[in-house]
Amino acid sequence: MAASPAPDRTFQSSDLSRRPLSVFAAAEDHPVDVTRRDGEDLVLMSKSEADSRQRLLQFAGQLIAAATGDRGSLAERMSDKFPWMLALSNEDRELCATELLEAARASFATGQAHLAVAELTAWEETAIAIAAGLGTSPVEWLAADVLVERP
Repeated sequence: MAASPAPDRTFQSSDLSRRPLSVFAAAEDHPVDVTRRDGEDLVLMSKSEADSRQRLLQFAGQLIAAATGDRGSLAERMSDKFPWMLALSNEDRELCATELLEAARASFATGQAHLAVAELTAWEETAIAIAAGLGTSPVEWLAADVLVERP
């Protein structure tokens, strides 16, 4: 027997006209089901959630293509699909490939697209920063604490 969805995740279509603020507030947090008597049920979600899901599907396609290839290591095959990985060191490419694969598995297992999307974005932005030369300069730490006035 399937568990019924949480009450704040399912609304009747009439709720959209009777209490739209509560439906929209719930949809901003997570996708909600909108049930209809006269048609197929619908899903209402935020644009950012829909964008994350779309990006996850694109990522999944690229990841599957890289994972099923037979030339080179996974990191080398992923670098073909994600050229920004070439800005990373060989060790970081291996780590990136492993972490992206694990994040994708977690996203698919939990239905949480943001896990893989956040990991992909973090690695891509890291590669872009490295390519721009950021992180190669020595860090200069202040020797003493500096007191600042409260704004």
